Amino acid sequence: MHFLDQAKINIRSGAGGPGAVSFRREKYIQFGGPDGGDGGKGGDIVFEAVEGLNTLIDFRYTQHFKASRGKGGAGKQQTGAGGKALVIKVPVGTQILSEDKEVVLVDFTEVGQKKTLLHGGQGGRGNLSYKSSTNRAPRQHQMGIPGEEMWVWLRLKLIADVGLLGMPNAGKSTFINGVSNAKAKVGAYPFTTIHPKLGVVQHKGRDFVMADIPGLIEGAAEGAGIGDRFLGHIERCRVLLHLVDATGDDPVAAWKTVRDEIAEYGAGIAEKHEILALNKIDLLDEELVEALSTELAEATGSDILPLSGATGQGLDAVLDRIVATLAQPAEPEHEQEESKAWTPLP
Repeated sequence: MHFLDQAKINIRSGAGGPGAVSFRREKYIQFGGPDGGDGGKGGDIVFEAVEGLNTLIDFRYTQHFKASRGKGGAGKQQTGAGGKALVIKVPVGTQILSEDKEVVLVDFTEVGQKKTLLHGGQGGRGNLSYKSSTNRAPRQHQMGIPGEEMWVWLRLKLIADVGLLGMPNAGKSTFINGVSNAKAKVGAYPFTTIHPKLGVVQHKGRDFVMADIPGLIEGAAEGAGIGDRFLGHIERCRVLLHLVDATGDDPVAAWKTVRDEIAEYGAGIAEKHEILALNKIDLLDEELVEALSTELAEATGSDILPLSGATGQGLDAVLDRIVATLAQPAEPEHEQEESKAWTPLP
């Protein structure tokens, strides 16, 4: 399945149906009078968050969505049928933004959440509604009110409890494959992950969702490598698991590079709780692992959890720390400034 996390679409609600001009034609009734009914209401544009979707790829091929218009009124005081609402299904985590991307119109965070974004036009009045004591046989009627139309942006931010961070080739894909049902691509070269992956982790009776995003390199905020455009997918995470490659030239510098890039990105990611793990310890001796852990702990002020995603060594300790952190009450969310630089496009 192709992954797409941003799309621009045009939506238009249905117009109201026209009112009818009609007069009664009944036997033995000399003065029938007007009996034209009103037109029906146009269909609404409704968005609904559903489970089972994790991409906006469908909106690449269909950009225009139009609800049906209301039916016209008819004689015998018959009101036209209303237009059917058009329900547009989107993944949980989708935001609907204005055309200029300055305003978040809707933020879908739960399955089943619905929002009527555009209302259909009201149906026009039939000639019956114009009847009065001085106008016994009106022939005027009203056309239906046009529907509303607008362009909007859909932006997907995946819903996950834990976000994986690290430099390219830090072992994130191997880790998420080892602890969850994800099937991320693994290779002995950087940037094997080119779009986010979700995995469900089950550990000691607790289930949580983990998101793996492409690795960050120095200058990612300016577009180096794959850039920082996928960082939006961990904005909603409560915990960050930062993997540092123990076999790298300078683990402290690698940690600092990633931290600098998420600070440059903003959106409150740098303030989230971070768990630091030194990965690929199976390739080093114990003495060197201990020395690197001490050096990293002194530079970061955090406890360092050594692990090997390939052999499984230290995985339980990391998962225990994650479960314990998620069990703590969530801190009140502060409104964060939207990152203007976020885009999934190169």
